[in-house]
Amino acid sequence: MDILSIIIIGTGLAMDCFAVSIAKGVCLKKIKVRKVLRMAFLFGLFQSLMPLAGYFAGSVFSRQISAYDHWIAFILLGIIGAKMLIEGLKPIDPECEVTRHVFRWKTLFILAIATSIDALATGVIFVPFPDMIWYAVSIIGFISFMFTFAGVYIGSKFGRKLKINMELFGGIILISIGLKILIEHSI
Repeated sequence: MDILSIIIIGTGLAMDCFAVSIAKGVCLKKIKVRKVLRMAFLFGLFQSLMPLAGYFAGSVFSRQISAYDHWIAFILLGIIGAKMLIEGLKPIDPECEVTRHVFRWKTLFILAIATSIDALATGVIFVPFPDMIWYAVSIIGFISFMFTFAGVYIGSKFGRKLKINMELFGGIILISIGLKILIEHSI
């Protein structure tokens, strides 16, 4: 696994963060940097902690799965990507529910967990690459932080005008990475 693949995986995983942050940015009348940083920090933190947890859980079983780890990566990324594609096909709800609660710690904590569940399974794909795990979690967390930060601003400025669903894009990326891993292992 190379750094470019990790960046692409991180970008795919960050699409959930990006989509949620755009939706929450639409709800803002005035941007408060402190609140945007809070959201970006929590999303980035959970996007890095979840793959790390998945990696350690997968490491426990690495001997048992080493013969078919590429299939596991392909299946997990395929499932996560398909889930994102399905979510992306649902109509976007432009309504801002409970706007005053959008940036509370509790709300952001729940959203951070929800957007990073996919990243937990992704951690397993790094089991064959133990030397890359710290790079991976750092890169994934940083990309998620940046996408979340940018998403809030994009949502607040252009959100109602944009009709692009980033989850479709993220799903395609993750499925493509799964195929790449499977093809590389087969060669």
